[in-house]
Amino acid sequence: MTTKVLVVDDEPNILISLEYLMKREGYEVHVARDGLQALEVLRRERPALVLLDVMMPGKNGFEVCQELRGDEALRGTRVLMLTAKGRDTDVAKGLAMGADAYVTKPFSTAELAQQVRALLQAPAREA
Repeated sequence: MTTKVLVVDDEPNILISLEYLMKREGYEVHVARDGLQALEVLRRERPALVLLDVMMPGKNGFEVCQELRGDEALRGTRVLMLTAKGRDTDVAKGLAMGADAYVTKPFSTAELAQQVRALLQAPAREA
């Protein structure tokens, strides 16, 4: 069974490149273009991991992460925040909201792929 990954970003070029990278790594990839769509796809597809942008229309990544962690059915989903917001306070906020990892743009695709593999191999989050 192929591991499902959800890529959430409102920037089309980033969405396409991340979708390609994750497919190349062998994952079943789903995409969402905003926070509201992300929550719909999360509930429908139940991915193992979500690559989540912070600055998006509808609901931002912090709000999506917080809602995901508050949903018993979804709280085991791993969250990798992927954003241009790289200040220490932004990173701390992302981790406090429940993100498992926080990567700032621009990023190395090789390092991102390695980070995704590591998160998916880590023990499951307590539900």
